[in-house]
Amino acid sequence: MQGDEAKVLLGFPPNSRPTLSQVKAAYRKKVWESHPDLFPLHEKPGAESKFKLISEAYTYLQTGAKGEDSASATYARVVRTGVPRAHGGRSNRALIQIPFLFIILGTVGLGGLNATRAYKKQKEAHPSHNPFLP
Repeated sequence: MQGDEAKVLLGFPPNSRPTLSQVKAAYRKKVWESHPDLFPLHEKPGAESKFKLISEAYTYLQTGAKGEDSASATYARVVRTGVPRAHGGRSNRALIQIPFLFIILGTVGLGGLNATRAYKKQKEAHPSHNPFLP
């Protein structure tokens, strides 16, 4: 998307230089006017495509006005894909798996043995006459 096209979609003249607050205000106004939930069912596909264009124009003007620094590039990447990426494109799967692994191993190692001992002790103290229970 070109800068002039993005400005026209948000209601600015093509050669203008809007500030970030003006871009944000124009975006909010356009979102209220063109949100797909406000349209009947037969007009929703057109409204959705216009809404996506407005969102893309807003993202372009926000990143273009700030410069292409890493924070705005990361923000744009998360908005477009829905998945944050760490370290320039590699997935951050290890950041999720390692703590989960520690939680599982810690629970089994520390609490699992005590729970097993307590269950066996309870079973010996109060045997069940029900053949369906352990």
